[in-house]
Amino acid sequence: LFRSLPGGMAEEPGIGAAFAQVPIDWSEPWLMGLLTFHIVCILITCISFKFYKLQIGHFLSMVALVYSAEYINEVAAMNWRSFSKQQYFDSGGMFISLVFSAPLLCNAIVIVINWVLKTLRAMTELKTLQQKRKADKEKKRKAE
Repeated sequence: LFRSLPGGMAEEPGIGAAFAQVPIDWSEPWLMGLLTFHIVCILITCISFKFYKLQIGHFLSMVALVYSAEYINEVAAMNWRSFSKQQYFDSGGMFISLVFSAPLLCNAIVIVINWVLKTLRAMTELKTLQQKRKADKEKKRKAE
């Protein structure tokens, strides 16, 4: 499992090594369903830029799913024979973290970045309005 590096040091196996041990059969129906789920999540993320309440609900749903990934992994590990050809759900949760949680977290990060940008725009507009009002008050004061 450990790879030898120059100088006699050993390197721990990474993500590639974890996936090399168990080749993933992406044609399995549940994996195709998971891929479809992630595509739908991406579409909802894009659509939700125009609908703030939808975006909040979508964000909270994704965070709740990521939070429950450990429980989902445990249930899937106990029942994998009913929906999969091979056991992907290890006790460390590497597989579910990469194929389930990581895409959801990426969507959530996109939403958070959007919120930060909207906040920055609103703050810029507010400051511009404040300066404009201040300038108008000074003009009125000088005119009197």
